[in-house]
Amino acid sequence: MAAGVFKSFMRDFFAVKYDDQEHDPQTERLDGNGRHYPNCNSDVWLRSCEREIVDPIEGHVSGHIPRWISGSLLRNGPGSWKVGDMTFGHLFDCSALLHRFAIKNGRVTYQNRFVDTETLRKNRAAQRIVVTEFGTAAVPDPCHSIFDKFAAIFRPDSGTDNSMISIYPFGDQYYTFTETPFLHRINPCTLATEARICTSDFVGVVNHTSHPHVLPSGTVYNLGTTMTKSGPAYSIICFPNGRHMFEDAHVVATMPCRWKLHPGYMHTFGLTEHYFVIVEQPLSVSLTEYIKAQLHGQNLSACLKWFEDKPTLFHLIDRISGKLVKTYESEAFFYLHIINCFELDGHVVVDICSYRNPEMINCMYLDSISNMQTNPNYATLFRGRPLRFVLPLGTLPETKAGKRGLVKSFSLAGLSSPQVSRTMKHSASQYADITYMATNGKQETSPSEESPRRDSKRGRYDEEEENLVNLVTLEKSQAEAFQGASGIFLRPEMLCDWGCETPRIYYEKYMGKNYRYFYAISSDVDAENPGTLIKVDVWKKTSLTWCEENIYPSEPIFVPSPDPQSEDDGVILASMVVGGLNDRYVGLIVLCAKTMTELGRCDFHTNGPVPKCLHGWFAPNAV
Repeated sequence: MAAGVFKSFMRDFFAVKYDDQEHDPQTERLDGNGRHYPNCNSDVWLRSCEREIVDPIEGHVSGHIPRWISGSLLRNGPGSWKVGDMTFGHLFDCSALLHRFAIKNGRVTYQNRFVDTETLRKNRAAQRIVVTEFGTAAVPDPCHSIFDKFAAIFRPDSGTDNSMISIYPFGDQYYTFTETPFLHRINPCTLATEARICTSDFVGVVNHTSHPHVLPSGTVYNLGTTMTKSGPAYSIICFPNGRHMFEDAHVVATMPCRWKLHPGYMHTFGLTEHYFVIVEQPLSVSLTEYIKAQLHGQNLSACLKWFEDKPTLFHLIDRISGKLVKTYESEAFFYLHIINCFELDGHVVVDICSYRNPEMINCMYLDSISNMQTNPNYATLFRGRPLRFVLPLGTLPETKAGKRGLVKSFSLAGLSSPQVSRTMKHSASQYADITYMATNGKQETSPSEESPRRDSKRGRYDEEEENLVNLVTLEKSQAEAFQGASGIFLRPEMLCDWGCETPRIYYEKYMGKNYRYFYAISSDVDAENPGTLIKVDVWKKTSLTWCEENIYPSEPIFVPSPDPQSEDDGVILASMVVGGLNDRYVGLIVLCAKTMTELGRCDFHTNGPVPKCLHGWFAPNAV
């Protein structure tokens, strides 16, 4: 073990390391008269809420908001970049701000409040940043010795509890989430913070994803990371529906991370009728770097490492036994959000908003957002596409004895070209072809290895390789899977030629089931209108869009009609802000989900800037 740990320290030098000071050295500065993305106003992400709106205000309704819509659209996201005279470095660091659009009888009110976290209280009391965040290091406390810092590594309450990512229901209560083990219970009618929960107090996880899954029964599942005797492991946590969901929480499945000192970065996971789906991308959290960051007061993003020539792994875990059933491989890609997973005719289908690499995380640093218009590479670094991976479950054909398991060059359509150097920085010419990505070499790392070895040469195999049989037999599917010596290699198909983010479906009925439609916001900053809402038909691979000049909607949430006759029989609700100087405007747009045409909207003019938000939930009858 000691030798393995030493090797891990050495191998860390061969991984791509994120540095917020050097994340984009190739930015091309213009003279101020030119804008690379004239249709995109990045200032919508740079706003800070200066005054909460505790009491609901009523807005001006135009068009028609169906009277059957009754409830509150709850939103969560970055609320303020500022603490005293200091500024956070990354979008994910901003203090959590809640928004509420209460809808009843065709009328709408709006209010917002900060989540009352311990982090917010400490920062406000000190009037400086005293809790380290993802992209921002705290001001050092001279009263804390190196021993205090080391001891704090093993205390869950020593980290941030800034739950600014999402909102999910547990029974009839609503909680805000981030990727640390802290949740905050909020009142869906007043937005008051009522309690703080630490998941580590109930199950032995050190963190969990921001996107749990809520079953129709009310039971909630989430994916967390646990520390075991043999190293870090991924654990599926069950919160059974009832009066004591947290007290009754328990682990139903556990599987080891592929690298002992490099657990994968997990923002979400998938769930089907029979399987939990864990997609293990080669973006890892280096435990050795984490300890160094804690001791030396570095921001948490310094712990992330991207192993560009290691594959992304798809793990299927049986929901009943909790055992690993099968693992598949694809080329390396980065993702935050899984659109949906389901089983169909002996296959598991996994739809993911995919990126060539994690550069989009760097694109959300304050400096990157502020200088976006002078960076010709920004749009390409943020380029992603929704991809469908199809995992065959059937019996696999045998390979010839002694033959190397070479597979042809798979391509992840819609993603940027392969990296040439060890750094993650690229020139514009390296992104000329965004429709091809080379295949990584086959996985050579043994399960017991503490840290990944880097391949000396990227594996790229000719299409003429013999005995390649596509194992995907789904009708009309263009996705492929091939048997290799070390496993099954996946080649995805592209669902639409739009960058899609914060995807939503008719969740209550189609989560984990064969579905047809998803809704998303555009992530293409160089699009004709970057503020586009998108509806994708995954059967026909077509799309419908809605947009309006200088309007920037947030995550579109589908609300079904009272007696839906089809999957898209309902409305889309989305909050919206406008670019430019009018930072005190916020609105609610209501679209017909079938046609993506506007039904109505409600406009609000507030007493201060309103930032753009990330994720949310529709709370029916919370009015």
